[in-house]
Amino acid sequence: MYLNCHTYFSMRYGTFSELELLELAQQNQITQLVLTDINNTSACLNFVRKATEYGVRPILGIDFRNDVRPCFIGIAKNNEGYLELNNFLSQHIHEELKIPQRAPRFKDAFVIYPFEQALLNDMQDFLEHEFIGISIHDLRRLPFSGLIKLKNKLVVQQAVTFRNKSDFNAHRLLRAIDNNVLLSKLPKEQEANEDEKMFPIQNLATAFSEYSFILENTEKLLQKCSIHFDFSKGRKPQNLQSYTGSVEEDENLIEKLCHEGLPYRYKVIENSIKNRLNKELKLIKKMGFVSYFLINWDIVSEANRRGFYYVGRGSGANSIVAYLLRITDVDPMELDLYFERFINLYRANPPDFDIDFSWRDRPAMTQYIFERFDHVALLGTYVTFKERGVIRELGKVFGLPAQEIDFLSTGRYTLSQLDDISRLVLKYGALLKGKPNYLSIHAGGILISEKPLHWFSATNLPPKGFPTTQYDMVIAEDVGLYKFDILGQRGLGKIKEALEIISYNQPEKHKEIDIHDIKGFKTDVTINNLIKTAQCMGCFYVESPAMRMLLRKLEVDNYLGLVAASSIIRPGVAKSGMMREYILRHRNKGRAEEKAHPVMLDIMPDTYGVMVYQEDVIKVAHHFADLDLGEADVLRRGMSGKFRSREEFQKVKDKFISNCRKKGYDDTLIFEIWNQVASFAGYAFAKGHSASYAVESYQSLFLRAYFPLEYMVAVLNNGGGFYRSEFYIHDARMMGATIHSPCINNSDVSNRIYKKHIYLGMMYLRDLESRVVERILKERILHGNFVSLEDFLDRVTISVEQLSILIRIDAFRFTKINKHELLWKAHLMLSKNDRLEHPKLFPPRHQKFQIPKLHTTNLETAFEQLELLGFSLCSPFELLAEPLKNSNGQQNLKRYLNKHIDIYGYLITVKNTSTHNGKHMHFATMVDQHGEVFDTVLFPPVAAKYHFRGKGIYRFYGKVVEEFGFLSIEVIKMQKQDYISDPRYADMKTSKKLLKSKS
Repeated sequence: MYLNCHTYFSMRYGTFSELELLELAQQNQITQLVLTDINNTSACLNFVRKATEYGVRPILGIDFRNDVRPCFIGIAKNNEGYLELNNFLSQHIHEELKIPQRAPRFKDAFVIYPFEQALLNDMQDFLEHEFIGISIHDLRRLPFSGLIKLKNKLVVQQAVTFRNKSDFNAHRLLRAIDNNVLLSKLPKEQEANEDEKMFPIQNLATAFSEYSFILENTEKLLQKCSIHFDFSKGRKPQNLQSYTGSVEEDENLIEKLCHEGLPYRYKVIENSIKNRLNKELKLIKKMGFVSYFLINWDIVSEANRRGFYYVGRGSGANSIVAYLLRITDVDPMELDLYFERFINLYRANPPDFDIDFSWRDRPAMTQYIFERFDHVALLGTYVTFKERGVIRELGKVFGLPAQEIDFLSTGRYTLSQLDDISRLVLKYGALLKGKPNYLSIHAGGILISEKPLHWFSATNLPPKGFPTTQYDMVIAEDVGLYKFDILGQRGLGKIKEALEIISYNQPEKHKEIDIHDIKGFKTDVTINNLIKTAQCMGCFYVESPAMRMLLRKLEVDNYLGLVAASSIIRPGVAKSGMMREYILRHRNKGRAEEKAHPVMLDIMPDTYGVMVYQEDVIKVAHHFADLDLGEADVLRRGMSGKFRSREEFQKVKDKFISNCRKKGYDDTLIFEIWNQVASFAGYAFAKGHSASYAVESYQSLFLRAYFPLEYMVAVLNNGGGFYRSEFYIHDARMMGATIHSPCINNSDVSNRIYKKHIYLGMMYLRDLESRVVERILKERILHGNFVSLEDFLDRVTISVEQLSILIRIDAFRFTKINKHELLWKAHLMLSKNDRLEHPKLFPPRHQKFQIPKLHTTNLETAFEQLELLGFSLCSPFELLAEPLKNSNGQQNLKRYLNKHIDIYGYLITVKNTSTHNGKHMHFATMVDQHGEVFDTVLFPPVAAKYHFRGKGIYRFYGKVVEEFGFLSIEVIKMQKQDYISDPRYADMKTSKKLLKSKS
């Protein structure tokens, strides 16, 4: 009888989930229900999936509104009607159209006009599928309206939005947040009626007892509705069923492509390779995943045609078919990749293929996919209200001052000290926390469906301009839709641009480079030595302080070692304590025999009996706990957090423990192994995934080893990496580059290299307008370099403020005129209010001004750079107010091992973390006065006493310690050092450090 039910997917309006709606129906003996969220169908699929568990027959619809003003309700008679409703809603969302007051002629959907709307719009004539909705609240007015005559058109429309007073209060707060107003200023028309509640079916029947025909009409309408989606284990995938249009042709094509790929990938085609290929093809065909592989092949083939670099990773990299189709560059035979992680008979969903493109190429590939296939959408994901965000939103709604909101957001308060309003903010914050706030886009998921995607939900159109589903990945998989992951990353952009830079800076060497010669890179002594010594700055996935530390501790000098390290560094392995154990076993091969359980060592001999990869979870569950491969995969997926609440995960956990007990394992061992599984499975990589990362790492390491300056320019031009741009510039200087500040004649928007000279890009000048940069570059390309300030002003339209930035950064140094003189000239030649935006018809005659001789100092230049670029091009140690007390640096650490050292360091990066009992500590990476890198650690007692106060130079006193060959300093005392006063504003006579610039 309830035709108009809302969940919290009626965004910033509804207050509870679709499962709570079903619970409510069960409590009130409701056996059929229509879910009609406002302009949204996000909850529909899960509502249908779970309804039978609550004894409810699900029906789907949409409450069409303009803002909160009701227009009509559409109720799907069947799946075709649901498609109609989704098409209609999506068109209005995409084109930002208002919902009309009268519905279109739906073929397979009913339309219910709310009683109030029917009266306001003086509706008299209704089509066969159109009805008027009457709520309990409307019954008092019904007899006095002309609509009472339309007996066969009246149905029950008792909206359900709240369960209780608390829900109503939460609703009002959501409406205030949505309208960005104080709660006290929220207009009444922005709220729902407080009596929009569900009553037991008997109560509803009693309320309408005088109008039994309304109940009968409603029942007839409901009986004509039926919706079905297959959520069973044996459901068919809903992805595009055939790539060529025929399953048989698909199978022939994949076989043909694989056999064509064999000689490209393998010089000698052994029987083991043929057997693996036949085994995979047989299973891929049996599972119906052929089209899935071919679609991925189509995508990467197009990327190859366009010259786009990509990396295929994920569990799909465990497949020889993927390797032969060039979806991935990881050889599963070489790495003995576990095929069952990639695909098994118990697994309904196809393997994961994460295809990474350069962040610059990814939009073009996404566009291609939308144009190439018929039914395509981006996968949605919901951003929920988080604790701090809720406090800020509710703080504004309740009118709290900004300072109090900031204080509450820190969480450092005592409840008893808070006033009533602050307590209300916290109370309702807890109520809203976790509820959906707005629809966003999954990081890389794209759906390519056999049916129109509106068969499953309506779509939004976010700023990216591609239709986006109103449900997330978990629900998509439930209904049999499996995503294609098309991701963007900057590592590939760095590799691609580095090769472009080499082509103009060292053209003779560019022809010799084969960036895809991974086998050659793996055996290259120079590259492997970079890994062993952790000289990996700017290189994909191996440059962070934690990774450098791990590489040093493991003494990694080969590809397989790097594959393992790529997964060991993940949070789960580290948190379980197994990262340290792995290092110990790696450095002392006999330790594995002593410490590892024989079964674990037998399952994972390559990793010394330590779980390192996602496959290891499946192996342990299958071989150690006797779970079948399907159950093992449920366990692996359950660890990710997305499926943790699902019943199937709990059942598998219980079976894991009971099976181990049956095998006679001691509880201590069982729970030790279980905790290892539980602590890291959701964070570990598939081995193929790690191997893909390692391939890209080797490509970037090759470039760093043999073309370090070109590569570092590419790193800077692609947004840097783990560290600030300033540090990569420093690294380039350490490798022999001469660094120049932006120059009118030699700089572009991004950085540019000429042999060993790097000219910083104008992009670093934060206050320089992009349109000014465009004008300068366009004029220079068309008519050549500038020869003087006057020549520049004749050719480029620019304001005096923008020109001042260029002069101050010394972009006109080619004139050999002091920048102070140029600034005088600029102000004399340009009116402050000169806003001329078009070129001059005739070159003006310039006056010759008599300007006194001025000079600039190196320190003034350094402070100008600090202000305009964010960093100086001289050593920061030259800017210290007090001279250094010693010359200690990274090179001295070995001499001070287990002793105390006094050392200065310029802060590169600091990682703030917590111990297991919640105390704060810091790991900081520094550059010493000689330009070398060293690492420090501040344990909780020291971290509580000393704090890093932004970038700058710090003086440390601490103990040099060593762990597995990696040296670091355990800090005892720390003090930030002062820079000299800015000489641009200081008394010139008192500054002892002012030296005339040579230029």
